[in-house]
Amino acid sequence: MNNYKKYIAEFLGTLLLVFIGAGAVCANYSMKMAGVQGAGYAWAIVVFGFVVVAVVYATSYISGSHVNPAVTISFLVTGRMDAGTAAFYIISQLLGAVAAGFFLRILFPDAVSTVHLGTCALGKGVEFWKALLIEAVMTFLFVFTIFATVVGRRTPGIIAGVAIGMVYLFGALVASSISGGALNPARVFGTAVASDHFDYHYVWWLGPVSGGIGAVFLYDKIFCKKDI
Repeated sequence: MNNYKKYIAEFLGTLLLVFIGAGAVCANYSMKMAGVQGAGYAWAIVVFGFVVVAVVYATSYISGSHVNPAVTISFLVTGRMDAGTAAFYIISQLLGAVAAGFFLRILFPDAVSTVHLGTCALGKGVEFWKALLIEAVMTFLFVFTIFATVVGRRTPGIIAGVAIGMVYLFGALVASSISGGALNPARVFGTAVASDHFDYHYVWWLGPVSGGIGAVFLYDKIFCKKDI
């Protein structure tokens, strides 16, 4: 029963993350189409950062608040999670993201073929490898922060959530003009499915997953206490 609670928490946490984060992009577009000055894409990324903080506080005591396949895979490759549990975590995350995408499709039909419901895209003139690299680097920093604060238990829980959310926010801001600043495969997958927009979709899987794996191996080799 406890595992089911974890999967439900991952489903709901990812749904909330994608719905509010990508929804901010859709809402900004709708405001512009209505002739109202939108707050811009940077505002949507700030929203994402604060949602990450909220989701961490809401679900960390249940599932560890992964809400990101790159995080779950990092736990898997270092033996902190078995393959079966990791698979159900990722399935739950992707289902939550897809559910959020279709909710947004219902609410913002005009945003489907225009901003693709907030799906990340390569910046103008940006080559795919640059987008993949920035996603890997920013996710590396994001996942390293998670392991250094939460897994290593070196930071009080109330501070850890803020640290994780702020690193995500600043990482996404830095990457926004290059790759859209996803740092999370599920974040792009859900809206891509709902909008049927998969251009260079592999960028937002290979980048975050490779960055997350690199971060956790560095953490284990250099910073992890042997008794943890």
